[in-house]
Amino acid sequence: MLDRPRSGERAVLVQIEFPGSDTAEDIAELQELAVSAGALPVDLLTTSRRAPDSRYFIGTGKANMLCDAIAASDAEVVIFNHALTPAQERNLERLTHRRVLDRISLILDIFAQRASTFEGKLQVELAQLKHLSTRLIRGWTHLERQKGGIGLRGPGEKQLETDRRLINVRIRQIERRLEKVRTRRELSRRARKRAGAPVVSLVGYTNAGKSTLFNALTGAGVQAKNRLFETLDPTLRRLQISSAGEVVLADTVGFIKHLPHDLVAAFRATLEEIYNAELLLHVIDASAGDRELKRDQVNSVLAEIGAERVPQIEVFNKIDLLVNGSSGEHSANSDPNGLNCGATRPARAHVSASTGAGLEKLKQAIDRHFSASFVRRRVRVPVNAPRLRALLFELGTVLSETVGENGDALMDIVIPPASLSKLCRSEGLDALLVDCPG
Repeated sequence: MLDRPRSGERAVLVQIEFPGSDTAEDIAELQELAVSAGALPVDLLTTSRRAPDSRYFIGTGKANMLCDAIAASDAEVVIFNHALTPAQERNLERLTHRRVLDRISLILDIFAQRASTFEGKLQVELAQLKHLSTRLIRGWTHLERQKGGIGLRGPGEKQLETDRRLINVRIRQIERRLEKVRTRRELSRRARKRAGAPVVSLVGYTNAGKSTLFNALTGAGVQAKNRLFETLDPTLRRLQISSAGEVVLADTVGFIKHLPHDLVAAFRATLEEIYNAELLLHVIDASAGDRELKRDQVNSVLAEIGAERVPQIEVFNKIDLLVNGSSGEHSANSDPNGLNCGATRPARAHVSASTGAGLEKLKQAIDRHFSASFVRRRVRVPVNAPRLRALLFELGTVLSETVGENGDALMDIVIPPASLSKLCRSEGLDALLVDCPG
């Protein structure tokens, strides 16, 4: 039985500003996180400190004020917009007699609510167990008791050690299962590469409108709601573009400031869809006042997972929410739906996924990116070469086909240079090209 206060929904939020620090969290985001987790914020306690208090994080005086706020609002849970140590969390719970959550626990709780697939649930459970394993010593007092009873007295492991061992066993089981998932995804990626279908991954800060944009481009109809972390598992759909024929568009989990490292590690199989992509569509909420900060946070996570070198197109979404078209990023272009391909920054597109504005410009930007890495050729496939014809269709490279009187097929293809060279070596395609390569 857990020796901890019972959780509830009425919440007091706690935010601390540290002078000289650039890690101050956004209060509005904390409120949105709390609501997303199912809490009802009833009070907000803010303060400034030079450094966290080792006992209560906020200091003894503010801790007593927190108790008063809890009594006045009849709150059932306290949520900190910071990472607490196990000792600080336990001390606060003893003082307030309420359940205390830090930012990491709050995000993990939201992920646990959103997980719907077998893989997603495994990933969330792994992150939760890794977080829990660091909080066993002071989290539950019963875990420090040694087993007793007839036949159990004497040397042996404490309950704490037993629970830690069981958690580690479960962590290893989940990691083995997720490794199988990662292997299956790798096989799928190899099949897509053999088919010549490049992957374009949607990335961005949570609630930037990635799923809405994904639906607008592909007609997939995936669930898209105005709440944080709506998408956990990647969704893949095909998108037709003129240069590459077809690309695979992947909708992925949204990022957030100070995303827990355990969560990044647990979602490694999912995030591989990002750093193995040929192109990233970095979706940015153009109506957000802190869009620059959020963009930097996403790029920071991309660097953490090894995807900082993947080419990007910055997609400024929700331009329909701008007042009189006012936005530093939006007004930088004379054409609000145009592209800005500066030499020192990624290409840009300005769209509204909900109204459809700018989507054609975005498709042109994707097409422009891949047209530089694909070559267009015309090849005459003899009637006695059905294998080559089937391979070209399997690669998805055929733009058009005309069958002559003798049964030979004249095919216009668009294909990556590497695939073209491979077919020339294995199938003698170079001898069948009508126009000269290069």
